[in-house]
Amino acid sequence: MTEKAISISKSNEGGCLLAKLKRIILASQHLIAMFGATVLVPILTGFNPSIALIAAGCGTLIFHFCTKGKVPVFLGSSFAFISVIISVSEMHGGDLSYAQGGIMVAGFLYVILSFGVKKVGVKNIKRYLPAQVVGPMIIVIGLNLIPTAFNMASENLLIAAITLMTAIVIKTFGKGFLKQLSILIAVIIGYSISLVLQIVDTSIIANAPLIAMPAFNLPKFDLASVAVIAPVILAVLMEHVGDITTNGQVVGKNFIEDPGLNKTLLGDGLATMFSALIGGPANTTYGENTGVLALTKNYDPSILRLTAVIAILLGVVAKVGGFLQSIPSCVMGGISLILFSMISMVGVKSIKNDGVKFNFKNIIVMATILIVGLGTGILERNFGIVLGIPITETVKISGLSLAAILGVLLNSIINRKVIKENKNI
Repeated sequence: MTEKAISISKSNEGGCLLAKLKRIILASQHLIAMFGATVLVPILTGFNPSIALIAAGCGTLIFHFCTKGKVPVFLGSSFAFISVIISVSEMHGGDLSYAQGGIMVAGFLYVILSFGVKKVGVKNIKRYLPAQVVGPMIIVIGLNLIPTAFNMASENLLIAAITLMTAIVIKTFGKGFLKQLSILIAVIIGYSISLVLQIVDTSIIANAPLIAMPAFNLPKFDLASVAVIAPVILAVLMEHVGDITTNGQVVGKNFIEDPGLNKTLLGDGLATMFSALIGGPANTTYGENTGVLALTKNYDPSILRLTAVIAILLGVVAKVGGFLQSIPSCVMGGISLILFSMISMVGVKSIKNDGVKFNFKNIIVMATILIVGLGTGILERNFGIVLGIPITETVKISGLSLAAILGVLLNSIINRKVIKENKNI
């Protein structure tokens, strides 16, 4: 081989290594963007964070398979299900298996929706789930979680406040990628202060092996749990449409048409079913990773698949799981206060961005959802009064589930003329 050929060969090898390194760095950025939220949901609900990481990675690969690898999306743990998971867990004495069963049914309903969407059409679905219905539902999801976050924060209000303020300051004044790391940095600072004050149980990390397969858990099913959890898909359906639309706008493609909303819903549904099957929370498309796409301008879906593989590998590193479980409740409480408030703000923004008219009919719909969704929770927490629609002697539809159903039905009745007009457009 000539010296020139050897030089070209070495140059190609160097370029290849550089390209691989670049892909790993890009994947690591996506990993950081999704990591905090993905592990926070299981920490708050009682699921195993390591299983959640494996479920998120496998769920992302399932999604990419269903969408022919066209959509650069990462699927992580869904915040929308937190309140109903906690409710079902309390119904069964802390047994999360029944919450898994409810999540699995919700994922299955997503799959059914995927088969109906292509025939019915996205516009027809959105006619019955407009912003005046979906927006208040999202607000209820966030506000119902605030008491849980405050209870966690109350274990050490000073550390919780420092963690919260760190996240707010970085989120407000940070720029570029630093802004996306606000949650992670805030948790690190809160954790570091907790270490100094010796309120961290480091024995969890020390006793954990380096590599270990987490204890997977199969779901259990009962009607009560399904009735509480399944209606949440009304809210996450529109969240999914919004995420896929936004992702397409960033990339410059219409993913609603190609590969199609039916296929993205199928991927999301199957990913959620898989997660519930092995003992994880519901999965959903992550806007955080869409933000990374916008920042890096690299829209290669294979980068997200590499991120998924790394997430799966991290799930079997028991030391990582031990570290996550050692994070004090006050630190997670401080972070949760801002995250749950942000969920409610998403609902407010959806009402504003869709230009909802604040006429008498829409106000009645929104007020009904807010009063029922928040009021039933307040009555139950403070007075032990459970209001709802009885399905059987032991099963009632209440809380967010009741608010969602009443909101959709009420809007369909009092805004039937608007719905009919939109059908003819």
